[in-house]
Amino acid sequence: MKLYHNHIIKVAMAACIVFAATACRKDYFPSDRVEDSGLLNTIDGMRTATLGNYATLKGLNYENNYHWLAELPSDEVAQGQNSSSDVTNLYKYTHLVNSANATAYFQQAYYIAAAANKIIRLIPDNSSAELLQIKGENLFLRAMLHFNLVRMFGRPYAQNPTSNPGVPILSETVSEADAAIIKRSTVAQVYDFVLADLLKAAQYIKDEKGNSFASKMAANALLSRVYLYMDNNAKAVEYANMVIGSNKYQLLQNAEYQNYFRVAPETNKESIFAIKHTKTENYDYSAVGSLYYSGDANGNALGQGESGWGEIYASVKYYNFLNKYPQDKRKSFISPYIVNGVQQLNTKLTPAAPIYYVNKNNLQEGVINLTSPVYLRLAEIYLNRAEANAKLNNAQLALDDVNIIRTRAGIPTYTLADITPTHSILDIVLEERWLELAFEGQRAYDLFRNNRPVVRDYPGTHSTINGSVNQTINPTDARVIYFIPQTERDKNPNLSQNP
Repeated sequence: MKLYHNHIIKVAMAACIVFAATACRKDYFPSDRVEDSGLLNTIDGMRTATLGNYATLKGLNYENNYHWLAELPSDEVAQGQNSSSDVTNLYKYTHLVNSANATAYFQQAYYIAAAANKIIRLIPDNSSAELLQIKGENLFLRAMLHFNLVRMFGRPYAQNPTSNPGVPILSETVSEADAAIIKRSTVAQVYDFVLADLLKAAQYIKDEKGNSFASKMAANALLSRVYLYMDNNAKAVEYANMVIGSNKYQLLQNAEYQNYFRVAPETNKESIFAIKHTKTENYDYSAVGSLYYSGDANGNALGQGESGWGEIYASVKYYNFLNKYPQDKRKSFISPYIVNGVQQLNTKLTPAAPIYYVNKNNLQEGVINLTSPVYLRLAEIYLNRAEANAKLNNAQLALDDVNIIRTRAGIPTYTLADITPTHSILDIVLEERWLELAFEGQRAYDLFRNNRPVVRDYPGTHSTINGSVNQTINPTDARVIYFIPQTERDKNPNLSQNP
């Protein structure tokens, strides 16, 4: 596989610049911010800078690496061949202290957080509604960034959060000098910081500008997710109720649902927050979806490399579970490679494995490798509420929400009689999360935070030299999180390393 080439993205009105992974930074703060020349002296300038922060999310260093770090360690994907790219290490759990992808993501996330801080620190909490709107949007972005970072580089919250190291907290009060020597806060401290930002964001954001911008409901949706990760289930239900009860979003049905990821994000009534790409912002072979799909604009599979690299497949484990009900509408997101009615196999693997391309990150507006990654959507909020209610022993409420998702998918629903000692209500919810949220960067975290292993019992490059296809990663394994990038530790000796 060719290495994914770096792009330089020009941000709206030169608000900020996205650097390639090899760019050198002395600290977490970007050194070329145009606000130094007066951009942030006016409300319009702050709005422009905020647009720049959104635009920076679209850079490959953030967007691609977020997806790969979150998704590739799951059991719903199978790598079809070894690669010289660091993607292979992410998939196999052979993490490196100098991982190119982890380093680029770590740096880019803090780069955006630092840019948000320049705006946040200028707007007091007693400012006008216009200014608080701007502050709230940047608080949402900062919270999202820190939450993603602590999931990737800090132990799951259920594992001693008050003592385990998380990631550095880059707040607006951290000076440039302090940033150079900042220490890692505990996992619990980072989560508390994220909650505080989101609660303020939900309070300050009043304007609804579309689902590619932060909103009050986006903040509430993320609060539901964060509380669920903290096992604060009552709060997870409370904030899920706020989102669902707002009636601002609707579950797509039938053909609309089966084409969910193929429409421009602003027209999607289910998406709560997405990173919008236009047709002119297509990365083609460098896009996330190119790794998963090689096919035509209608979702029909073609040979590997014809329209994308097509080197990461839906795992046989996932596809077989999905195919338990052949009528499941979610099969629309899988493109089996079939020639003359025969399922094609990848013979590079032992045993040979079916090629099940994934098109969930492709085909937007008929462009093969174009996508607008969806970070929050209504189906997840129903499933957040279902999981929280399952843990609160509200089994019927949990089933009600699961059944809403299953009815939309066109498959049979559950009753209380389906809950057994070997198939608990939590099992039912987590299985539905797996079916519904596959390839959206959630599966591995759903397992690890619930003290469950990732079990790979299917062909892929994780297979061992003795021919076994079995790989089990336990939630307490050191490899469930990434190393703190060595380049950052070289610059800041106070950054401790993960075991």
